[in-house]
Amino acid sequence: MELSKKSSITGVVIIAIVVLVVVIYFAFIKGKPEEMPIQETSVELTAQVPEEETPVERIPEPIQVELAESDGVVRDLAQEISSHPEFSAWLGSKNLISKFTAAVDNIAQGSIPRSQIDFFKPKGRFRTFIRGGRYYVSPASYARYNLVANVFNSLDVADCVKLYRQMKPAIQEAFRELGYPEENFQNTLILAIHELLKVPVVEKDIPLESRVISYTIADSRLEKLSESQKSLLRMGPENVRKIQAKLREFGLALGLAEDQLPQPRTYSPRTR
Repeated sequence: MELSKKSSITGVVIIAIVVLVVVIYFAFIKGKPEEMPIQETSVELTAQVPEEETPVERIPEPIQVELAESDGVVRDLAQEISSHPEFSAWLGSKNLISKFTAAVDNIAQGSIPRSQIDFFKPKGRFRTFIRGGRYYVSPASYARYNLVANVFNSLDVADCVKLYRQMKPAIQEAFRELGYPEENFQNTLILAIHELLKVPVVEKDIPLESRVISYTIADSRLEKLSESQKSLLRMGPENVRKIQAKLREFGLALGLAEDQLPQPRTYSPRTR
C-alpha cells in the first residue's frame, strides 16, 4: 500500500456505500473477535441469489424511473434516513445510482473507485510516527475517517433497505450500462460485502517501510490485501469494526446465512 507523504489518502472506498444510500444497514459485533492469523477465506455463494423479498414487513413497490432522472427521487426518499448534517451535503453529488453501482463493482473486484468518490476527501494529512527507528501509522490518521463512520452509523436501517428495494430497477439499469446485461447486481453487491468483511481488525500499530515519496506496509500479509481492502484498513480499527458490523447485518438482510459471511478477526502485524 503506497501512502503519500505529501497529500491525504484518497482511497476511501467505503464512502461510496455510505453516501449513495442504497445499501446502508445497521449491525453490531458481539464481543471482541478472537485474535488469529490472517488467512485466505473462500466463502461459496449459492448459485441462486438470495431472495430480496424477506417478508418481515410489507415489501415496498419498486419505483420505475429513468436512470438520468433518478437523483431527485433518491434525494427525496433519502431525506429521512439520517439526521446527520453531513449526510444531506453528500446527497448533493450527481449521478448517485450510477456512481454507486460502479463503485460496488470496483470494490467487488478489489480496486478503488476513486472517480466515484471524488466528492469526498478526508481532512488533514496522512501522519506517521517513529519508534525504534521504524515508521508506524499514526492514530491521528485514523481520526480523519471518523466522520465517515459516524454518518454511516446515523442511518436508519429499515429506511435504507426500503430505499434499496425501491430503486432496484434503476440500479439494475446502471449495472447493465457497465457491461453486465444479464447479471443480477445483487451478486456483485454480495461479493463487495465479502471483500470488505475479510479485512482484519489491526489493533496494534502498523509498521511501514519508507519509499522515496510514499510508504508501504511492512507486514507482507497486510500489504497483499486488495486495494479496496487496504482502503478500509486505513480507516483504523474502531472504524473498521463499525463499518464491518453494518456490512454483516446488511448481508444477513439480503438473505445470506451467518456461516456464508467471513467472520470478524483481529491481527497482530509483523515486519518482513
